[in-house]
Amino acid sequence: MRSVPALRASLRRLAARALDFLFTPRCVGCDREGAYLCEPCLDDVPRLAKPYRPGGQPRSGDEAGIERPRAVSMVYSTFAMEGAVRQAVHDLKYRGVRALAQQLGAAMAEHAQRLGIQADVLVPVPLHRTRLRERGYNQAALLAEEVGRRLGLPVESNAVARVRPGQPQAVSGGAAQRWEEVRDAFQAQRPPPGRRVLLIDDVCTTGATLDACAHALKAAGAEHVVGLTLARQQ
Repeated sequence: MRSVPALRASLRRLAARALDFLFTPRCVGCDREGAYLCEPCLDDVPRLAKPYRPGGQPRSGDEAGIERPRAVSMVYSTFAMEGAVRQAVHDLKYRGVRALAQQLGAAMAEHAQRLGIQADVLVPVPLHRTRLRERGYNQAALLAEEVGRRLGLPVESNAVARVRPGQPQAVSGGAAQRWEEVRDAFQAQRPPPGRRVLLIDDVCTTGATLDACAHALKAAGAEHVVGLTLARQQ
């Protein structure tokens, strides 16, 4: 028998498909008919040309104040977390509008090509199994599939697993708490030794989640890890 969260996730997916069938999609930014995110609204959101370098994670105990070295060398984000992109992220994650992943993933792939980002494999940041059951899908995996398709790169969705759940960053505390919450929260499942990994996620806030995931991949033998997200909270 299905659990209650799994049943609710299935019902949300069915409802979203029914709405797509019955109603013409409307832009999440301006409510214009024709697409879930129209080009004028997308063009209004600032694009970010410069990468972000997450700070190291403060250690505890005898090494308090000493930063844990970064495992993700750089994080590239396509948009600022503003306007229609902010609403699109919300609708993709919480309203089941998975059709948004195609357009948003295309923008991420274009950004990666423009900046000349090099990688051998894409790895989406995973959800903990509990949250995956509740939501029914991983939005980072949907974005990664579209990015991989457009860049001609393989996607390894099971390369790393989240082994410890945590609160969504939207409701977490400050930066220090976010870094601590994701410490050792990931574990490599299919190590990619000697490979350049491009980590895919929807939003970068502090870079803590991406870095924690990168630590697991590098401990398993990944040569180089950089991040690519749809948006960055500035």
